[in-house]
Amino acid sequence: MFYFDPLWLLFSLPALALMLWAQAKTRGAYAKYSELRNMVGMPGWQVARRILDANGLTDVQIEEVPGELTDHYDPTSRVLRLSAGVARVPSIAAMGVAAHETGHAIQHKQLYAPLIARSRLVGPANIGSNIGVYAAMIGLMIQSAGLVWVGVALFSFAAIFALVTLPVEFDASKRAMAQLQGLGLVSAEDYAGARAVLNAAAWTYVAGFLSALMQLLYFVFRAMGMSNRERD
Repeated sequence: MFYFDPLWLLFSLPALALMLWAQAKTRGAYAKYSELRNMVGMPGWQVARRILDANGLTDVQIEEVPGELTDHYDPTSRVLRLSAGVARVPSIAAMGVAAHETGHAIQHKQLYAPLIARSRLVGPANIGSNIGVYAAMIGLMIQSAGLVWVGVALFSFAAIFALVTLPVEFDASKRAMAQLQGLGLVSAEDYAGARAVLNAAAWTYVAGFLSALMQLLYFVFRAMGMSNRERD
């Protein structure tokens, strides 16, 4: 049975609009600064290696992964993975993205609390974003407030994960810019460009949290309404 609630649009459209804007802003900044060569002429992998080594992270490996903007640090295997457009290109954008990912490696070394919390929330968040949503939607279809509340409880982990992601990502960007400047890898133009790319990307995380929050609030609103009707 297909279930659609027009009220869902009122909750989801603001977050969707912000997400589309943030993605466009990020891709625009990335495209612009991907065309500009950085001062030191280093591709992303060399920038990352320089920062990692300077912070005593010589054991962290760098690997190339397919796709665009698929760059990430894996704390489990202690591997920094960079897309070809970042790893191989000596652009300002590549420098900023690579430095940002090394920021996560530095967080890991220093046991940065929000990063540790986010890592522990990965499993519950995956369950919440999948099983939780299905439970809530089925509860709405069969008019079971109890099942919707189960969905709310499970999906709350996904919302918490999105919230904890914000300080993790903002701090990684802050560390990245400090490292680039401290190691003398950027000119004033490079610094401004790299910061523009990272600031644009930060909005996607804000949009992700808003999306999770609004979906959670929608389920809570509907569950409360159903519970009130059941008590009447």
